[in-house]
Order: sequence, then C-alpha cells, then structure tokens
Amino acid sequence: MTAASLPQFPWLTLLVMLPLAGALLCLLHGNRTVESRWLALATSLAVFGVSLYLFFCHGDGGSGWLRYEDVSWIERYGIRYVLAMDGIALLMVLLTAFLQLAAILLAWRVEEKASYFFALLLLLESGLMGIFLAYDLILFYLFWEIALIPMFFLIAVWGGENRRRAALKFFLYTLAGSLCMLVAMITLYQIHGDQSGTYSFVIGDLLQTKLSSTQEVWLFAGFMAAFIVKSPLVPFHTWLTDALTEAPAAGSLDLTGLLIKTGIYGMIRLAFPLFPNASRDFLPILAVLALFGLFHAAWCAYNEDDIKRLLAYSSISHLGLVVLGLAAWQLTAWEGSILLMVTHGLTTGALFVLVALIRERTGTRSLQELGGLWGQAPYLSAMFLLFSLASLGLPGLANFAGEILVLLGVFQVHPVWAVIAFAGVVFAAAYMLRLVQGTIWGPAKVKRTLPDLTAREWLILLPMAILVVWLGLYPAPFIAPLHGTVAPLLLGGMP
Repeated sequence: MTAASLPQFPWLTLLVMLPLAGALLCLLHGNRTVESRWLALATSLAVFGVSLYLFFCHGDGGSGWLRYEDVSWIERYGIRYVLAMDGIALLMVLLTAFLQLAAILLAWRVEEKASYFFALLLLLESGLMGIFLAYDLILFYLFWEIALIPMFFLIAVWGGENRRRAALKFFLYTLAGSLCMLVAMITLYQIHGDQSGTYSFVIGDLLQTKLSSTQEVWLFAGFMAAFIVKSPLVPFHTWLTDALTEAPAAGSLDLTGLLIKTGIYGMIRLAFPLFPNASRDFLPILAVLALFGLFHAAWCAYNEDDIKRLLAYSSISHLGLVVLGLAAWQLTAWEGSILLMVTHGLTTGALFVLVALIRERTGTRSLQELGGLWGQAPYLSAMFLLFSLASLGLPGLANFAGEILVLLGVFQVHPVWAVIAFAGVVFAAAYMLRLVQGTIWGPAKVKRTLPDLTAREWLILLPMAILVVWLGLYPAPFIAPLHGTVAPLLLGGMP
C-alpha cells in the first residue's frame, strides 16, 4: 500500500496534537487536581486508542511509508510540516502511547501542582510522538527540544533531594548535543540549496545531497553528538544515572522507557541515511563504544546499592547491546535491536514502577535495608521477580527475543563482537539476580507490615506483565512491521 492510496484523515497529526491539547486543558484547570487527573487519563487513552488502530491497520508492515502527511508550512525557507510513519515509527508510537498511559496512572496520587505535572507529561508525549514521526529536519528539531523541556521541569520541581543538580546536568548535556545537531542541519540545508537551487529541510530531499568526504564526516559528527549523548553511550552517560535517580516515578518511567530511545531512533532515521559513507566508517568505533558501555555499566550496576541507580546502569548496559546490533549493519541484528528497544521499555519501565512502589512502602531504595519482601507483599514481589527475569533475558520472556536476534545477527558478520557481547549478557544476569536476592528474598532487614498491590497498581503492572510474556513467547506480530522497513535502510535509503 502506498502513501497516495491511504485515507487522508490526519491520524499522525492527531497523535501529536491530542496530547498537546490535553496539556493545555490541564493548565486551564488550574489547581483542580481531580479534573486534571481524569483529563490526562482520558487524553492518554485516546492517544493509545489511535496508536492501536494504526497498529491493527499496518501491523503487517509493508514497503514504503505506511502513513505520510505533507503540508506547506514556512515555504519561503523550505520548511514543511511532514509527518511519516514506517514500521519502526509504528512500534515506537505504540510503545510511547502505552507507557504514557502507565505513567499517568503511576502519577495518580501526585498532589503538588498536579495540573502542571500532568500537563508536562502530556507535553512530553506530544514531543516524543513528534520525534518518532517528523520527516522534516526543523520539525524534528522542534519536537526534540519540546521533549527536553517537560522532562527538565519534572525532575527540577518534583524530583528528589538533588533534583536541581540532576535537572541542570540533564539539560546541559542534551542541549550541547542538540546545538551541534542544529548547526549540522543548517549546514546541510545550505549545501543542498546551493547544489539544487531548491532549499528544503525535508529529509527525502536532503538524501539527494552530494557531499565531499570531509563535509560528510563533520555533518555526521554534528548529528551523532546529539544522538550519542541522548542514547546515552559511555562516556556521555553520567547525566542519565543522576536524572533517573532524582526524577519522580512517572518521569523515570518516561526517561528510561522512551526518551533515551530517541537518540538511537535519530541514528536510524537521520544520521545513517543522510551520511551513509561516514556511517560505515564509524561503525567499528560505534561497536567499541557499545561494548565498553555494555561492560562498564554492568559492572557499575553490580556494585550499586541504590536499586534505582542499579536499574539506571542496567538501562545503559542494555542500550549498549542495542547499539551493537546497529553497528553490525545486518538485517537480523537491526530487527533485534529495534525489538529490544521496545522490550527494554516494557521490562525496565515496569521495574522502575516497582521501585517507586517499594520506596513508597518502605521509605528506602537501599539493598542494605531491603530484603524479605516476598513474605510481606507476595504479589508485588512476584511482579518484581517476573520483570527482573525478563530484564536479564530469560527465554520465554520479552528481552530474550531481541537479545538473541542481535547476537545471531552480529555473529554472522562479526563473531568476535558477538562473543564479547554474550559475556556482557551473562554479566547482566549477575547484577539482576543480586537485585532480586537483596530485595525480595532472604530475611527482612526491618520488620514491616506492607500493603500489597492495589487495584490501580494492578492496572499498571498486569498489562505490562501480559506483554512481557507475549513478546517472549510470540514476538512475530512486533517484528512483522520491520520487514519492509529495515532492509531499505541498510541499503542506504528510506522506506
């Protein structure tokens, strides 16, 4: 099915604008906390409904764009309002809508400036949808910056004890990378206009730009500066551990489940297609960074006492494996990396939800003060065990499918990389089992009477648990949208 034959209803615009409209309505409700909660929930449910509809319509994938919307915007400067969705964007849109719904439910009991809190969550959702759908560089950059602003305020206002330092660090790291990308965008735009006589920021037009080797390397570096920081790859990762530790529960869920995926998505959507020669030359360096991050973060996680920081390092380690799959430049590895992005969002996102629930009940996140939760809150502990086993890649649960596809794909082209990565995956089992042992098993360090999961918490965790099992046993429906998308990207083009 081609874009021209599709119905013209602007479903992609709806995905972007619905959360924005919900955010504005939350702000208009001022201090009315109850109304803001229900408004945010209704908005996120509507967005999730639209994303599900698109998944059912296009879940079998196909070649070409699944949806494409192109409207004149600032024609004088070649800036157009172009949204496009392929199989990769479809999965990321579905993940965003699902996790934002969970984030709204997780934040249900926020009382302080609740209308602003929910407005920021919805603004973040709008920015994320725009990042995954934008097909014009200025539009992409606009949404890239929009997503930065609400996360900064979520951390700075509702975060932990060191929230302002963590928020400032997050802002400065990501802004520095973003400015490098902006300079590269404008330079590419100017070169394309000088060559063709038509100035355009539309990515499809810029793919035709002829660049010298030096130009391509420098422009590629500008884009990658933003994407490597946001991913984040070691040694540009230190902002993430602080941000995740200090962020409120819903902010941590969004940050680890969605926001750090935007850097990897940017590599796939922009950096690799626009600069194919520089990309191929950079792949060995990217693989080294990915492998180093895989081991370094795993080692830090193993030695961490704060379970939230442990999971932050776990995210960095997992994303190292995702990036390694991309560096292999092989079909199976790429499909595995994209699937692993989705499953990581579910498994680690659920673990951050559970950490928030544990902290709420016990007042601590320290392994030295936890233990024995199974006897005190068995259902909560069972969920913690399920998502921990999924995170370490247990066969039959979500992460296993993506990890095995990455390792198989990498092994076909770079066996040494695959063997090293496999050792890193084994290391992941060590820190996850230490986390489980120190949290839910053994004798309780402090005698407590803990409530088990409430109905709202079941509503958050049960759908995640079902998806984790489904993706582990039958991931085919989530791989199918990738079949017609990944191969053209590997050949240096777009869908």
